[in-house]
Amino acid sequence: MKITVIGSGYVGLITGACLAGKGFTAVCVDKAQPIVDKINAGTPPIHEKGLEALLKEVRATGHLSATTDLAAAINGADVIFIAVGTPFDGKEIDIAHVKAAAADVGRLLRTAGPYPVITVKSTVIPTTAETVVLPIIEKESGLKAGTGFGLCSNPEFLREGSAVDDFMNPDRIVIGATDPKTLEKMRRLYAWTNATVVETNPRTAEMIKYTANSLLPLMISFSNEIANLATAIGGIDIRDVMKGVHLDYRLNPVVDGKRVNPGILSYLEAGCGFGGSCFPKDVKALTAFARRKGMGQGILEQITAVNEAQPLIVAALVTDRLGDINGKKIAVLGLAFKPETDDTRESPSIPLVRELLRRGARVTAHDPIVSAEFNKYPGCETLTHAPTWREAVRGAEAAIIMTRWEQYREITAAELTSLMKRPFLVDTRRMLKKELFVSIEYAGIGYRPADA
Repeated sequence: MKITVIGSGYVGLITGACLAGKGFTAVCVDKAQPIVDKINAGTPPIHEKGLEALLKEVRATGHLSATTDLAAAINGADVIFIAVGTPFDGKEIDIAHVKAAAADVGRLLRTAGPYPVITVKSTVIPTTAETVVLPIIEKESGLKAGTGFGLCSNPEFLREGSAVDDFMNPDRIVIGATDPKTLEKMRRLYAWTNATVVETNPRTAEMIKYTANSLLPLMISFSNEIANLATAIGGIDIRDVMKGVHLDYRLNPVVDGKRVNPGILSYLEAGCGFGGSCFPKDVKALTAFARRKGMGQGILEQITAVNEAQPLIVAALVTDRLGDINGKKIAVLGLAFKPETDDTRESPSIPLVRELLRRGARVTAHDPIVSAEFNKYPGCETLTHAPTWREAVRGAEAAIIMTRWEQYREITAAELTSLMKRPFLVDTRRMLKKELFVSIEYAGIGYRPADA
């Protein structure tokens, strides 16, 4: 099969590179020539674990190429993925790029292979493939779905930082096909995996994606709200609370005498909030869609409200201890929304840094990957950067861990005491044992001593 992927961003590039790694001929299409040049040089335009090695491999075998020439990419294609961005514009999801891609595909569709399948990989609200993409393609191509081409919704379930492994070893494949021929072609496309395949219609596939991307943020916001309540009470550590909850057999079964410790439990842990390109956008988009269906003011809205308040609670932890922070140096450790990625979109560090700077603090940050590009965010322009976490905390009156980078596990009370003007650690990710920091000031999400 020849695979064409329109959009060489995070989802599109991972899709094209991984399918090329499985032996398919894949062509990534992007309007930006610098991105195309990087891909063809085997250099990933994004930071993602394992992607550089994969790109070099599939470029060497000739299974992957990138181009700005959509006509050449579609010529002879068997499956055409639409993997363009779908940003949230503040009111609803913006599918302008999806519409434009559908129109472009439609105009060139007659040059594709026999019965080409247009597969929507972009995250779109339910009914988009059937009520938006399908009529556009039919109008522009003069062909009919079910006879001249197939249409499918095939959402991705990739975690940033482990996306290559997730694609190569999927836990599920969701195929929302409009007809049996489309379904059969998509089955052949994913014949290499042993994952469970959910075969359904496009709108259900779209709903599966949004439901998955709302359930996990719901768990995070629930955990954070309970953590904030524990802090208000005092004498309760949210880590102990969640440990007791996690041991429920229904969440953490015992197999062969050992706890499974499933990964989903990580979403039932308190922290400074979620970020990234998917969770915040998708929760807001589904909330807006629910309002349009007359179902507003529900639990979906509260997910976002709790999450947006969480970084400001972190700022309050600092000001409650330090008082007026005007002119004081504060170190922020971690700018990416999660480790193993350079993605700062919707990162909790953005509102935190903005608030600290607004209050007059001198903020110095460290992140192993992210640096000056972070200053593009409004209100973060005067943030300074340090090459190491040690340099970031030197002379500071507070050090705030915002991203769970493994290198921050080496932080000790002794080093903070020797480096900082006032050794005060705020562990928003609760990745360090508070018992190891009793010799200095310590604050963590979901923990306040009973007498504090």
